[in-house]
Amino acid sequence: MGLLKLLFLSCGIVITGLGFANIASSAEITGAGASFPFPVYSKWAEAFKATGGPSLNYQSIGSSGGIKQIKAKTVDFGATDAPLSFDDLEASGLVQFPAILGGVVPVLNLEGFKPGQIKMTGEVLADIYLGNILVWSDKKIAALNPGLNLPTTPITVVHRADGSGTSAIFTNYLSKISPEWKSKVGEGAAVKWPATSSVGGKGNEGVAANVTRLKGSIGYVEWAYAKSNKMTYMQMKNAAGKYIIPDDPNFSAAARTTDWSKTPGMGVYLTNAAGADAWPIAGASFILIYKNPENKANVAQVLKFFEFSFSDTGDKMALDLDYAPIPDNVVTYIQKNVWSQINTK
Repeated sequence: MGLLKLLFLSCGIVITGLGFANIASSAEITGAGASFPFPVYSKWAEAFKATGGPSLNYQSIGSSGGIKQIKAKTVDFGATDAPLSFDDLEASGLVQFPAILGGVVPVLNLEGFKPGQIKMTGEVLADIYLGNILVWSDKKIAALNPGLNLPTTPITVVHRADGSGTSAIFTNYLSKISPEWKSKVGEGAAVKWPATSSVGGKGNEGVAANVTRLKGSIGYVEWAYAKSNKMTYMQMKNAAGKYIIPDDPNFSAAARTTDWSKTPGMGVYLTNAAGADAWPIAGASFILIYKNPENKANVAQVLKFFEFSFSDTGDKMALDLDYAPIPDNVVTYIQKNVWSQINTK
């Protein structure tokens, strides 16, 4: 049984497709949005409820869906991997803070290759997603992997079909690396995918399922999904020129030198970060809450939930699921400068 199914069964978090079907009770807090952090939110919710807190009804519907739900005031908090601009936050009366760090990981379905065996650069990855590279034996891929017998198998590109913060992180990275990608496609939660051999999937779950199903395919998913589904991932060349594999310390390394306080609304992208050990497609998942929420009691419980998630217990759960916790100094900044703007009385 997969990790996500186990979490679903154990903590009772309710997931619907693209609709918000359940009305919150007094013993329930509600959220909706990014699928990127869903496994860790599930684990936190189970443990938080065990301490006497309310249950969490979290809808894993993608970042764009989460932004729509919080702006429609149908949930207590929204979750997005594509941070809102400060102007958007101010216009909507929202605050934003990062809740967890992770890595977006290129994964593939190619028989005979082990996880981490194939090397990849951002430039070549962009060419694959642009449709400039059509087969695995292409000379650009072969040049990165001397000695590997790469097959002539056609490449099927798998991407998100829904508005996705994971896509926003991924396309932000490709736009930093590839001028052609930046000019032809750009970045965002939803873009027009140019490769003719493209297949879409809803959520990280959908992309993982399609890559697992389609021989010769390549996709991008959050690291927890890659590990729980035992997917074949790639080494990536980072900004320091070093090939590294995805893991928690490398995600943390990408955030280590970031001064979140210098970005209004804390909306920082961690892609192509400096540092010898920094994973190049790292990112944070963000929480959106109204400064003056309609249900103040529920939002007070939401803050208690994230206070628990930022504790040593919550950090350990995050690490166990292959996420990187928010650094303590950033947590202190959030509590003093972001949560202080929320009226829960």
